[in-house]
Amino acid sequence: MRSDLMKTGVDRIPHRSLFRALGLTDEELERPIIGVVSAKNEIIPGHMHLDKIADAVKAGIRMAGGTPVEFPAIGVCDGIAMNHEGMFYSLPSREHIADSVEIMATAHPFDGLVLIPNCDKIVPGMLMAALRLNIPAIFCSGGPMMPGHANGRQVALTDAFEAPGAVRTGKMTAEQAQDIVEHACPGCGSCAGMFTANSMNCMTEILGMALPGNGTIPAVESQRILLAKHTGMKIMDLVRDDVRPRDIVTEKAIRNGLAADMALGCSTNTMLHLPAIAHEAGIPFDLNGVNAVSDRVPHLVKLNPAGVHCLVDLNNAGGLSAVMKRLDSLGLIDPSARTVDGTWAERIQKAVIFDVSVIRDREHAYSQTGGLAILYGNLAPDGAVVKKGAVLPEMMVHTGPARCFDSEEDCCEGLYSGKVVPGDVVVIRFEGPKGGPGMREMLSPTAALAGMGLDSTCALVTDGRFSGVSRGASIGHVSPEAAAGGLMAYVKDGDLIAIDIPGHSIQLLVDEDEIARRKEAHSPQPPKQVAGYLKRYRAMVSSANLGAILRTD
Repeated sequence: MRSDLMKTGVDRIPHRSLFRALGLTDEELERPIIGVVSAKNEIIPGHMHLDKIADAVKAGIRMAGGTPVEFPAIGVCDGIAMNHEGMFYSLPSREHIADSVEIMATAHPFDGLVLIPNCDKIVPGMLMAALRLNIPAIFCSGGPMMPGHANGRQVALTDAFEAPGAVRTGKMTAEQAQDIVEHACPGCGSCAGMFTANSMNCMTEILGMALPGNGTIPAVESQRILLAKHTGMKIMDLVRDDVRPRDIVTEKAIRNGLAADMALGCSTNTMLHLPAIAHEAGIPFDLNGVNAVSDRVPHLVKLNPAGVHCLVDLNNAGGLSAVMKRLDSLGLIDPSARTVDGTWAERIQKAVIFDVSVIRDREHAYSQTGGLAILYGNLAPDGAVVKKGAVLPEMMVHTGPARCFDSEEDCCEGLYSGKVVPGDVVVIRFEGPKGGPGMREMLSPTAALAGMGLDSTCALVTDGRFSGVSRGASIGHVSPEAAAGGLMAYVKDGDLIAIDIPGHSIQLLVDEDEIARRKEAHSPQPPKQVAGYLKRYRAMVSSANLGAILRTD
C-alpha cells in the first residue's frame, strides 16, 4: 500500500505515534488510508453542507474496509466575489487548489482520494490535482441547488444578477427585486442552472470520474447522501484494482466530454478548464477542434440561463446517463470510455430518457449544432468563446461600432450612464489572465445589458471570461489578450466589429495600415498594478486558449 510509506516498519515508529495521537487504532492503520478532500466552508452556499457529504463518504469508506482521513480545500464563491476585487482571485484559486491537494497527498501518501467539491474553480482544481497525482481517486460533489420562486414565477441566480439593470431602467420595482433577493437561492447547493459549477460537476461524471447522478442529483435529496456513501465504498474498489485517474480520463473521455458539453450548452468556462485538465493528463487539446465537435453535435438540453429548465429537471429526465444514451444513439460518443464503475456502455444500457422535452432528440433539437462555438479572426487569432446556445437569433450575426472600456467597472459605469446604445459592440479589455490579472467574470455587464433590454441589440466582447449565468451575444476569452499585445488593445470607439457566430468569425473592420500606425504609437500596459499572489500569477499564467494554466518553464 502507498500509505506504508508513512506507517509501516521500525523507521515509522514516530509516525505511528503521531497517528496514535489522532486516535487511530492499529486496526485502522492496517487498512488502506483514504484522503477525503472536503471544500466545506461557510461562505459558499454550494459548500455549506459538504460536511454532511464528507461524513457519508467516510461512512462508505469504513463500510468497505478503509480508513478515511479528512482535510480541507479552499473555495471562492464567484457570485459573492463578483464585480469587486475578489473576482481577481477566482480563477487563480484553481491553481492554488490543485497545488494544495498535491501537497497534502504527497506529504501524506494516501492510498486513494475522494474529492468533495461543488462550485466553480474548486471542481477543475481538484480534477487537475487528481490527474497530476494519478493515485486512485473519485469525486462526489455537493449537488445542485433547487430553483426558487419569486414574483409568481420560477427564478434562479440569473434573475438576481439581472435585477439591478431592470431596477435602474424601471423594468422592475424595488419590491419585486427584494422578492428575488429572498427567494432566488432557496438553500444549499450549486446555483440551479447550467452555470460553471454545474457544468463542471456534470463534466466529472461525463469524464468518468464520478458515479452516475453526481452532476444532477439535487443537494437537498437523500439520494445525494446515498451517492456519497456509495462513492466512499467505490474508492476502495479503485484502490484494490489500482485504477487511476489517467486510466479513466483519456483522449476518448475528453472527446466524450466535448460532445456532451455541446449537447448540454455548458458554461464557456469549460473551454478554460477542459484544456487545463487535459494538460494535467498529458493529453493534447487543440481549441481549433472544438468547432468540428460543435458542428456535428446538436444542442439537446437547454437549461437556465439559456432555457427554462434547471438541473433538477435534467435529473428527473434521466440525468447525464440519459443524455449520453441519446448521444450514443446518434453515434456521437465512444461508449467504450472507462468510468469509475465500468464503461459508459454499461451506464447507457441502464439509462432511461423519461422526459423528451428536457432531453430532446435530433429532430426537435434546439439547434443542429452545439451550444458553444469558437470564433476566429483578426481580433482573436488564437480564438474566442461564445455560448451560442444562449444567444438570441437576431444577434447571431451582428456588425456594430465599438464602445471601449478598460475594465469591468468602467463598463458598468458606462452602461448605467447611457454611453452604450442599441447596436453597439461593448469591448472590455485588460481583463484577461495577465491583464486582470485573473480573468474576471464579466457577469455584471452582461446581466446589466440583459436587465436593460439591450441583449437583443448589443454584443459584448472581452478578453475576460463569463459566468455560466451570462447570456446574450457575450464573446469571451479573446486571445491573445490586450495585455499581451492582442488587437483588443488597439480598438477605438466607433471602429466597426463584425461578428458571425455561425461562421465562427470575429473581425475588426479597420485596415491593416491604420492598425500598424496604432501599434507603433503605443504599447499596451495593464492598468492594474498588483502584488503578492496575483503578481506571481500574472508572471506565470498562459493565454486563455491554453486554459490559463501556469507555465512551468
